[in-house]
Amino acid sequence: MIQYTSYKQPDSFSPAEEEQVLDFLFTHLEQYGDARQDIQRCLDYALYRDGKAGGMIFTARDEDKLVGAVVINHTGMTGYIPEHILVYIATHKDCRGQGIGQQLMQMAIAETTGNIALHVEPDNPARKLYEKLGFTNKYLEMRLNK
Repeated sequence: MIQYTSYKQPDSFSPAEEEQVLDFLFTHLEQYGDARQDIQRCLDYALYRDGKAGGMIFTARDEDKLVGAVVINHTGMTGYIPEHILVYIATHKDCRGQGIGQQLMQMAIAETTGNIALHVEPDNPARKLYEKLGFTNKYLEMRLNK
């Protein structure tokens, strides 16, 4: 049976859990992932380190095995930019298609106040989940990388 947990306070998330989530995301984001140090920076932000706005972490476990994780960070821009950004969502490659990602997203939506933004590549299969949950594509994102 899958157990879902939300972590909203930085002191409720142990260093061992943080390391496990870091390893999990690095492995299971696959081609949609980031460098390990970037994932760590995201977790630092979510855990309110160095004066950051903070966020929330949601996990799914099958007994002691981590099978899903979501990281949402607060933007601190209420009213003109969505209040939260979904930075990472991943399910274990052997558990995909079982509704774990959907359950994690439903928890995240229920436990946040305000709007949630996310970035998704057009070919990412998770895009269908986001659309099913009510996310829409309002803007074309453009970036200037310096």
